[in-house]
Amino acid sequence: MTTKAGNTQPAMPNLAEILIQSQDMPWREKSLKGLHEKMLWRDEATGASIAMIRFEKGVGIPSEHLHASNQFMYCLSGRYEYLSSGVTLTAGAFYCNPKGNVHGPTVAHEETIVIEIYDGPHYPQRPDWYASEQDAR
Repeated sequence: MTTKAGNTQPAMPNLAEILIQSQDMPWREKSLKGLHEKMLWRDEATGASIAMIRFEKGVGIPSEHLHASNQFMYCLSGRYEYLSSGVTLTAGAFYCNPKGNVHGPTVAHEETIVIEIYDGPHYPQRPDWYASEQDAR
């Protein structure tokens, strides 16, 4: 692409549209019992992703941890608590957790569904509560 001044700029990336009917997707059970996901979008090159996550009542992340990128969550339904801080997500709540911030453990006080977004890879290394690399992505 050339501008009026004759400067050459890199071509814009091809951003193809996607449309997913999430209600038609099956939930994939992760290796942490009671945790399920619907992966809506993932960039394999960067590790960035958008997923729906469902926690059964009483399920959560069992220990403190941190992420290798920024984490964003929007709660669609339920009640999900970060036990160390008392931060609780309910329907309509937006949560932003910056890269490297230690947080958790967590618990879902009722079945909870969130949209979870990462702007890069989820973890610096696979947490011990996941039995596979796929579950930590």
